[in-house]
Amino acid sequence: MKIDKTNVKTPLTKSELDLLIRKQMPNDRLDRIRDVFVFCCLAGLAFTDTDHLRREHLSTDEQGTQWIHKPREKTAVMSRIPLLPYPIKLLDKYANDPELQVKGKLLPVPSNQKMNSYIKEIAAICNIGKNLTTHVARHSWATAAQKHNIPISVISAGMGHASERTTQIYMAALENSENRHC
Repeated sequence: MKIDKTNVKTPLTKSELDLLIRKQMPNDRLDRIRDVFVFCCLAGLAFTDTDHLRREHLSTDEQGTQWIHKPREKTAVMSRIPLLPYPIKLLDKYANDPELQVKGKLLPVPSNQKMNSYIKEIAAICNIGKNLTTHVARHSWATAAQKHNIPISVISAGMGHASERTTQIYMAALENSENRHC
């Protein structure tokens, strides 16, 4: 598999993600978009997987850890992702939204085109000088997991990759991208 290094997205740093979480948005539209983007950053789901996330994809284990168990839309490979406290808080925030309940959705996900456009507005508001897109969120999750010494097998399962080799290629591309931007 050949890596297109020009298409590698620059992931968010922890401080940039913290800024996104804390920053007051000027309106409800951007607040909702920021919530979806941050959820993706902290859960590692691709945009379409977040859009198709339903209540039946959530479960709680014997230790009380909440999980996403969802087949990836792209590959049908099962993603197994433990939910951190903040993504749980975001799911709770929208749990009683009548429009989402009618649609059976958990989060207010717009079209990918609108999402990417609005994320750029949010980046400008937060003075984040990166080309933020929905896929940057996935890269941000993978990079954070790697920096916290999460085993490649766990990252691979979370990303729903068919093999660890795919994840290793993905992580190598991210490392090369980081080295170019330091």
